[in-house]
Amino acid sequence: MWFRQDLRLADNPALVHACSSGNKVVALFILDDVSAAAWTMGSASRWWLHHSLASLAEDLDRRGATLILRRGSTRDVIKSVVAETGATRVFTSRCYEPWARALETQVHDDLKAAGVTFKRFAGSLMFNPDWVRTKTNSAFKVFTPFWRAVSGTEVRTPIAAPDEIHQPAVLPRSESLNAWDLLPTKPDWAGGLRDTWQPGEAQAVDRLDTFLDNAIGNYTDKRNRPDIVGTSRLSPYLHFGEISPATCWHRARDIAKNDQKLSAGLETFLKELAWREFSYYLLFHWPNMPEVSFRPEFENFPWSGTDDQLRAWQSGQTGYPVVDAGMRELWTTGWMHNRVRMVTASFLIKHLLISWREGAAWFWDCLVDADLASNSASWQWVAGSGADAAPYFRIFNPQKQGETFDPAGDYVRRWVPEIAKLPDKYLHAPWNAPPDILAHAGITLGKTYPRPIVDHTQARAAALAAFGTLKSGMAVE
Repeated sequence: MWFRQDLRLADNPALVHACSSGNKVVALFILDDVSAAAWTMGSASRWWLHHSLASLAEDLDRRGATLILRRGSTRDVIKSVVAETGATRVFTSRCYEPWARALETQVHDDLKAAGVTFKRFAGSLMFNPDWVRTKTNSAFKVFTPFWRAVSGTEVRTPIAAPDEIHQPAVLPRSESLNAWDLLPTKPDWAGGLRDTWQPGEAQAVDRLDTFLDNAIGNYTDKRNRPDIVGTSRLSPYLHFGEISPATCWHRARDIAKNDQKLSAGLETFLKELAWREFSYYLLFHWPNMPEVSFRPEFENFPWSGTDDQLRAWQSGQTGYPVVDAGMRELWTTGWMHNRVRMVTASFLIKHLLISWREGAAWFWDCLVDADLASNSASWQWVAGSGADAAPYFRIFNPQKQGETFDPAGDYVRRWVPEIAKLPDKYLHAPWNAPPDILAHAGITLGKTYPRPIVDHTQARAAALAAFGTLKSGMAVE
């Protein structure tokens, strides 16, 4: 059983089929930093992977199995383990990143040549991206018709974890998880991640239960508020496969089906799960999406931002409190609230005129839920270059976004404590505060907290002018 982005026992079809009929099973995970090329895991994701593998190893041990760890070329490792064990079949869950799909084909060919059967199962998605088609048998480019197509499709029923896993008497050698050095040491910057997250399948189920018990009823209204816990925060667990989207889908429907008050929140939550599917769907049909603008005219966009501006954005020193709060939350916890992700992304692209690729790369390294499909699709959506993208003229005003979605300033005060003493009236626009108010709050603009690195009105005008150079080719499909 080759574990990949399915680090769980429950609702893992590949694992269940591998264990059927009392087969002897070798549980294997491979750390392959070569096959993924430019898309090897970022630093925060590697931290999560360490703890997720430790949790999976404990869960397997309770069922009588040992997790074998190997580092190196996936093809070489699988050939080696098959030879060491005499395995006749290899089971795994499908992955949909371009490099992962290519790797599956190569492994299939290697095993076929050796007379070994290779079995792949759906587990990380609810809907096969190759089966969802328009009436003309083409791929969807807009979410709403995609949603209509899949919402009427029955999602497979989750299956229980195997009660027991039988393994061979003699196992292949395993490397030490600690020897992989997935955790930061010098310096150890992961304190905020440890305080915020506990990876693992059991924790994923607990988080889903907490969300369904406490937040799904208000999800439609509260999911845009970064100052409260109004979202599921399941994204890293879904990315690493510690819980399946099918489990989330059915559990949400089961808890809401007899409570009309939960129906609106349920619909919104299911759409969010479907948006994740849509992102993978786009990546499946347009595999160059992480590198190339979905709308080709955007390849000629006149980016003009500076390295200093990029560094200010990355470090949460832009002078716009809600942007800075989001970037500091990201750096500290490896996660950022979705509304703030949109605001910070819009600021980088449309205020600073810095390419979406730079933002996607930073998120890739910093996010514990760094997901190639969602990261690429969402950054291009904000940029206006993607499928079903936000209009190019939609430019968030960060001050108004903060005032609307963090009305009491709790979110900004938590992550930008140097301006915490400002009255609510000025918290999202410190540059408007009178000198005496700033002095009373202990703030010296340009010293204790930066002045805005760009003026919103001027930046908006510059962005519209830049986007205007592309308008002739920007027909919406």
